[in-house]
Amino acid sequence: MNKETFKISGMDCAACASRIERTLNREAGIESVNVNLVMEKGTVSYDPSQISIDDIFERVEKIGFQAHPVETQQQTRERKQRELKLQKYKFIAALILSLPLLYTMFGHFSFLNFVPVPELFMNPWFQLILATPVQFGLGWQFYVGAYQSLSNKSANMDVLVAMGTSAAYFYSIYLMFAHANTGHHVPLYFETSAVLITLILLGKYFEKRAKGHASDAIEKLAALQVRDAEVERDGQIQRVAIDDVRVGDIIRVRSGEQIPLDGTIVEGWSTVDESMLTGESIPVDKVKGDAVIGSTLNQQNFIKVQVTHTGDDLVLNQIIQVVEAAQGDKPQIQRLADKVSNIFVPVVVGIALLAFLVWYFFVTPFELSQALEIFIAVIVIACPCALGLATPTSIMVGSGRAAEAGILFKTAESLEETHHIDTIVFDKTGTLTVGNPKVIAEQHLTEHDMAGTYIKSLEQQSEHPLSKAVVQYFEHEAVLPVDNYETHTGNGISGVIEGRHVVVGAITFVEQYAPVDEAARRKVAELQETGATVIAMTVDGQLEMILGIRDEPKQEAQEVLATLNPNYELVMLSGDSETTARAIGRELGLSNVIAGVKPEEKAQVIVDLQQQGHKVMMVGDGLNDAPALMKSDIGVAMGSGSDIALESADIALVKGNLQHVAESLKLSDLTIRNIKQNLFFAFCYNMIGIPFAAMGFLAPWLAGTAMAFSSVSVVLNALRLKHIAK
Repeated sequence: MNKETFKISGMDCAACASRIERTLNREAGIESVNVNLVMEKGTVSYDPSQISIDDIFERVEKIGFQAHPVETQQQTRERKQRELKLQKYKFIAALILSLPLLYTMFGHFSFLNFVPVPELFMNPWFQLILATPVQFGLGWQFYVGAYQSLSNKSANMDVLVAMGTSAAYFYSIYLMFAHANTGHHVPLYFETSAVLITLILLGKYFEKRAKGHASDAIEKLAALQVRDAEVERDGQIQRVAIDDVRVGDIIRVRSGEQIPLDGTIVEGWSTVDESMLTGESIPVDKVKGDAVIGSTLNQQNFIKVQVTHTGDDLVLNQIIQVVEAAQGDKPQIQRLADKVSNIFVPVVVGIALLAFLVWYFFVTPFELSQALEIFIAVIVIACPCALGLATPTSIMVGSGRAAEAGILFKTAESLEETHHIDTIVFDKTGTLTVGNPKVIAEQHLTEHDMAGTYIKSLEQQSEHPLSKAVVQYFEHEAVLPVDNYETHTGNGISGVIEGRHVVVGAITFVEQYAPVDEAARRKVAELQETGATVIAMTVDGQLEMILGIRDEPKQEAQEVLATLNPNYELVMLSGDSETTARAIGRELGLSNVIAGVKPEEKAQVIVDLQQQGHKVMMVGDGLNDAPALMKSDIGVAMGSGSDIALESADIALVKGNLQHVAESLKLSDLTIRNIKQNLFFAFCYNMIGIPFAAMGFLAPWLAGTAMAFSSVSVVLNALRLKHIAK
């Protein structure tokens, strides 16, 4: 299956997006379709042996929309600016033509008879001349949209607008000719049709403008991209376009310049501001051998960087892809709104016709003008724009705001599901702790003068963090060859050095190879009470050494856990002994500690909690914790720049800051609350507005005003997320 994302132009409301999805889903070879109204994008999974992307574009265009490949960020900005400018000019032109017609409304109200209305303005032909270009020129887009919608056996907002305004316009022409020779002044409804279209065009302008702000986060990220770099090639320094830089090139970065691409420092040192990607305001010290992220700011000194990633592999580009994917996705709550939108327009037309008949036959018998006004008011006020915009705008702003803070929600589903979490499980090492363990105690139990050499030689074969701590501690010891090296998963390691069998691991493991006396056990317990992990070494069946290794808790851990504790059940998972794990737990204020858990057992802990009815978030490093992250309702990977694309996680924290776990929960709550506010407003607006219009309490122009600003208010409410979450 191929997966393709493409641009779609011409969508007005949720019904348009639903129609495209339904049309494409009927085609052979298409597995799934997702259309995002706010981003004006479609994503389709398809079998290229049965249907091509050109065929898909053709199907979309047949139902009245324009489909084309995804644009660059610059092209998107330029297109949106053109569309916004065109919408503005349309509104201005409609306003100029409609103002005289609007002024004639004073002549319809006896209590405003003191306001002078020029006779020309009341002339039916004058009104027809002004209303016609508004109805069929500036408002032609609604007729095109309505025709395309109806020809595909569906109904959208354009159908309602075209029906309502056409009824007012053509009824006015009928009255104009029916009373042409009577000499009587008959109230016409040209101002109703023209003013309605003008108000809807104004609403469309505000909506496009507000929707543009909803995608600010993506545009800000894209704007960070550097266009060229200074490269050392063949002994010469060249300035080349970013697209021409290759992996392995050496690039030069001066103080105050952005680092063009991801890479490793090969010369010099500096401090780097990574806040635009990670949300961390404190600059990071970087020395030779350290990784740097493209588009971050080199603050202090001249450095040389060897490029490690280009193109789509760049951290910045991965972030943009993740955010765009989340913004284009649909949560469950949006699918509910889509189902309502699909049946909404036919229901509204039915209500409008019923209201027309009731007024025409019973309320004001055979008074066509009054019944027609009621029909138009119901049709116009019910346009479902607000309903279609309620969810995607909030998802866009919420996920964009999160990305600015260094929190990447992989899907809209994960943004929604995080709101339901009640239990958070933290892996200890590298998540609650710094992930850089150090030896804090050394206890020799014999006079063996080669103990340091033996343990370093054996531990150097392992990639385990504890092994690295031991190797660093004994850095001045020699290294001897190791034969028959073996890893005992979750317990320790063993091998043969100089013909002697050496075992290193947890005390419960090594006691299988050598006796452990009471003095040694007391020392082990003493170290574990301080929160240290204890390992021991045996040589040929004799206990030689005990080491205490401690991984310090992160500076922010205690504060973050204290913040989360009142609202969530917190659990710490650790492979350490019960005593060691509980000592760290006490230090962090955690009482629910599950110790002695091997990497392969972590996923089962998650499943057990879920079977007890909990919604579980697992927070880990994304490597050993991958099975547990995938089993959890929401998996959170503590990233370190290049880790943002971890497949096992639903949320990636670009910088491994625990504070961002609390921030992700807060942002999810705020976003879902915002969506619910939008949907509540959209539903209430229609639940109140339609009956009011049907009972005659709303003139058509008032209904048009309410409809135009309902969608704008929904988008503006979503934009509040930008500031609330800061």
